[in-house]
Amino acid sequence: MQRKSYAFVPGVAVLLTALLAGCSGSADDSGGSDDSKPGSASTSASAAKPGKYRTLPEPCGQPEQGMLDTMLPGIAKITDEDLRDRAYEGVATTTFDTGRRVGCRWKDDTAAGGAHRLTLDFERVVSYDAGVSDDAWAEKVFASKAEKADLPDPGTVTGTVDPGVTESSSSPSPSASKGTKSTNSDKSAKSTESGTSTESPESSGSSSASDSASPADLRPRLLEGLGDQGFLNDEQAGSTASPTRTVTVVFRTSNVVVTVAYEAQPTASGEAPDSKEMQDRTQELAQKLVGKFGE
Repeated sequence: MQRKSYAFVPGVAVLLTALLAGCSGSADDSGGSDDSKPGSASTSASAAKPGKYRTLPEPCGQPEQGMLDTMLPGIAKITDEDLRDRAYEGVATTTFDTGRRVGCRWKDDTAAGGAHRLTLDFERVVSYDAGVSDDAWAEKVFASKAEKADLPDPGTVTGTVDPGVTESSSSPSPSASKGTKSTNSDKSAKSTESGTSTESPESSGSSSASDSASPADLRPRLLEGLGDQGFLNDEQAGSTASPTRTVTVVFRTSNVVVTVAYEAQPTASGEAPDSKEMQDRTQELAQKLVGKFGE
């Protein structure tokens, strides 16, 4: 039996070629970087604005040596030059994606001055939702950190918060209700209950470093004028004989969230490190970092 032969129709071949070309072309024409939002190519008119920052600075090179000498006084006392230089350089934090998160840490363990730790963390926030901007997503990251620190809701409270005043008459501040932190403000509350005077340093004539601000001013709080948003947390932990104080300042500038953590532990005096002194130093460094992002 003879097999039937079929004639090849040129028009069909042309049509198939055009269809195949149309199907295969879309896979390679998407372009887009790692930060591009899904659907942004087809909805460019309504796509949310990307964040200001596309990269992160090298964190270990940010604090100036003078700042490190102030916060980590033991480093300058290291006699071995190589060890001293390495201590100033700090140790980079290991991360999976240095384009999205980087960090660095320093320490000094001088016997005479106690132990000090300094840690920097830079997080570049990227929203992969075409309808949500990177800045808006970074605001959520900042709000989450503030919530974990038991601060008032950063979405409803602005500026420097007086920790002695609750957000409303019916709802105490989270930090007051949990009672898990020990700060200088706790001493203020006890003094008030016992009738002890809580006069300001100017009226009492005290000249100590910790008395230059009232205990209420040292409570965890939102900070005004530090990037787009900022807050400070102050915690004390450890034993009575060797208490450790950690002051943390977190701020957001556009789509980057920066965390500065400063920890101090005395040798054996049993006296907690000075709260105001540590807060001042941490805020000073944070303010310098904001300036570097603006360069």
